[in-house]
Amino acid sequence: QAQLAESGGGLVPPGGSLRLSCTASGFRLGYYAIGWFRQAPGKEREGISCISSTDDGAAYYAESVKGRFTIPRDNAKNTGYLQMNSLHPEDPAIYYCATGPDLYCDDTYNPDVRDFASWGQGTQVTVSS
Repeated sequence: QAQLAESGGGLVPPGGSLRLSCTASGFRLGYYAIGWFRQAPGKEREGISCISSTDDGAAYYAESVKGRFTIPRDNAKNTGYLQMNSLHPEDPAIYYCATGPDLYCDDTYNPDVRDFASWGQGTQVTVSS
């Protein structure tokens, strides 16, 4: 059974860092684009980053996270990551990873939940001193 599982969430102070992991089981993650979304209470799910499955490693970052977050992937480990640095008080949310077939993520692509078929259960990120 194909599944995604996020891990790595937690509580960090403002300015701190976290690395979220997205591990796939039952399928080869390397064939798919990986998207990261977040949802804060009372808000819609927001696409913040996406990385293509292509060799050029093309990626998209929302303006709210550009320069602070990166989205590496390790296909040999069947895992994608969201490295979050300089966390702001506006970043707390449940963070979700998702996979989508036939997606090319670059600066012209704005992640849409409808493009992603498989989702993890989410991991909570809290930023507080």
